[in-house]
Amino acid sequence: MNPGDGQGYDTDERYGGAGQTRTRLPGDDEAYDTTRRSMRPSRSLITVVGVVVLLIAAIAFANQGGPPDTPSDARGPAPSETAPTGTRPVDTTTSGIPTNHPRTKQGAESAAANYAVALGSAEMFNEARRSEILEAVIVPSEVQRFRESLDKAYSKSFLQNLGLKEDGTSPEGFTFVSRTTPIGTADTKYADSTATVSVWCSGLLGMAGETSTNPVTNSWFTITMELRWVDGDWKIFNHSQKEGPAPVPSDERAATSEEIAKAVEGYGGLTYAR
Repeated sequence: MNPGDGQGYDTDERYGGAGQTRTRLPGDDEAYDTTRRSMRPSRSLITVVGVVVLLIAAIAFANQGGPPDTPSDARGPAPSETAPTGTRPVDTTTSGIPTNHPRTKQGAESAAANYAVALGSAEMFNEARRSEILEAVIVPSEVQRFRESLDKAYSKSFLQNLGLKEDGTSPEGFTFVSRTTPIGTADTKYADSTATVSVWCSGLLGMAGETSTNPVTNSWFTITMELRWVDGDWKIFNHSQKEGPAPVPSDERAATSEEIAKAVEGYGGLTYAR
């Protein structure tokens, strides 16, 4: 996903995920950003690594729908691209990532959502953990291709520009935030062993800390993933990404660095299912 590599990896300045490096902050109440948010997120945070924001797909709903013969007004609207289907999230994991999704269109969308969260997480900034994640979610024959591209993207200079240590962790007194939230999914193509899924996402990225020069900002993007059915699960073969659509920002007060850090540490990630 670094620019010009010819492999179909799009570069974008943001990506996000459920993981994060957790470091306790000083108990200050000073806001690191109390101004109204601009129409576009800051582009100074990152200019490479759209690669991390590689995946995603639907929002998890475990609500069980009524039986097929139940009147439609009693069981809610029929399943659509962003409506819950009643399918429950998978309960098996590989390297901490949900796996063994069903071989259905909804299963492909669920897999894309769960993989996007993992590949957009702060854990991707650690080389060893990044390798484990790739092996869990990428088509086996393509793992090395992804690994080489990502290793170049997560260079020492790139980590330094973000304020991270060489091992991808935050310095003392700071909390690095990288998290992606799927808003909705759209299935553009589905067959027995292949699927193409687009996911509209919102993401957080930045460093929370009193003296941070890269405060946590929000961005919007759409990821399109090509998935293949391999070894009993959907795996990522390729992907592309584009900006937006982004809504108009609201007038709510920006949180302090301490509030952001506590929120990231206190609210864990979700398992997604259509």
